Amino acid sequence: MRVQQADSENSALYASHQKIYPREVSGRFTRLRVLAILTLLGIYYLTPLLQWGGRQAILFDLPARKFYLFGLTLWPQDFIYLAALLILAGLSLFFFTALLGRIWCGYACPQTVWTEAYLWMERKIEGKRSARMKLDKAPNSAAKIRTKVLKHTVWIVFSLWTGFTFVCYFTPIDELAGKLFTASLGPWETFWILFYSFATYGNAGFMREQVCKYMCPYARFQSAMFDSDTLIVAYHPERGEPRGSRRRGTDFAAQGLGACIDCNVCVQVCPTGIDIRDGLQYECIACSACIDACDEIMDKMSYPRGLINYTTENAAQGKGRHILRPRVMVYATILLVLCGILITNMVQRIPLDLDVIRDRNTLYRETRDGLIENVYTLKLLNMDSKPHRYILRAEGIDGLKLVTDQEKIFVEAGTVYQMVVRLQADEFNLEQRSVPVSFHLQATDANHLMIIEEARFVGPGKT
Repeated sequence: MRVQQADSENSALYASHQKIYPREVSGRFTRLRVLAILTLLGIYYLTPLLQWGGRQAILFDLPARKFYLFGLTLWPQDFIYLAALLILAGLSLFFFTALLGRIWCGYACPQTVWTEAYLWMERKIEGKRSARMKLDKAPNSAAKIRTKVLKHTVWIVFSLWTGFTFVCYFTPIDELAGKLFTASLGPWETFWILFYSFATYGNAGFMREQVCKYMCPYARFQSAMFDSDTLIVAYHPERGEPRGSRRRGTDFAAQGLGACIDCNVCVQVCPTGIDIRDGLQYECIACSACIDACDEIMDKMSYPRGLINYTTENAAQGKGRHILRPRVMVYATILLVLCGILITNMVQRIPLDLDVIRDRNTLYRETRDGLIENVYTLKLLNMDSKPHRYILRAEGIDGLKLVTDQEKIFVEAGTVYQMVVRLQADEFNLEQRSVPVSFHLQATDANHLMIIEEARFVGPGKT
């Protein structure tokens, strides 16, 4: 008795996975989704092929700590821009979710994009939905094994290409391809190619909707961004109920039926296997496949479209739609302000950095001429894409002298130049023991390349 009770509780808490066979569908939203998927896949696979100024256009060179974005070169010192982009991405997700619902999940999420790609390959090799279901139920045979091997071979090749492309964003594609063909890949490059390939193969080939249902946190907290005017995919029970089959051309209203013919096509095309007629569910990724499927059935039955469509809770209740509402306006305002700040800072960004380190072993020393001297180590970072010559000067104390071996400093593009300089000042001009000074670094061939770095000059001071 206890065993039966335990089995009953376990079955209630856990439902074994049933493979979903999404049916192929066509329609306006499907065409839009396919266009979005092809565009995103094209960007992902073709971007490493783009060249800019003799190098790869987008490259995250981790060993050299350089990040190339077309004509822009970013360094670890520019991490603030990456943080700003991540914040903007998060706020954009909030904004578009509040306005358009789960459009990210249905049209742009990597899980959705690659799952659709793998489903397309599966359909081309195994056939339509009924053929795939029949093949999986059939006993093992030479034909079945041959078909399955072909499908997984294509999947694995595509996964390896995906993993190779991912690593191309960190190692130049021509260099990585040369290493691949000469079997000289490094351990980390090999690891990430195989890891990303395995992740793509597993997530898009096998787990599919389980990632959306059980692993993705977005489905859990999306309700915090939804309101009664958020766009959702919804079934209209007041028009569709009660469901029932009928012949085409019959007066279903006279039979006491609604517009829904209970064909279950909307369930068959759903990539997560839900029934949209049960109401809004967190598993729904708003891919709109059920809309196209239902519209196709309505056309065959000569019924008006829209039994399942994009709508809002208020619109479904006849309250009208409200697009410009406070939540959307707040998100939009914050996004515009942050974008403005980011763009302004990027435009005004100076690709030059100066780090000043004062010698702490000796606070100060007195020269033969009776001057107080401090020693500094300067690190000049040229973050531009071409070399420059610089002039260095110091200010902050009357009669301050800068002593260095070089009048003009030459720094190659993307390199760090280190030098030791000495500042000398008359003790009479030192009002305090620690006086602020500033180093001014100016490029001789570019007036906008100028930076000022503050430091401290230590001396005996006036008693």
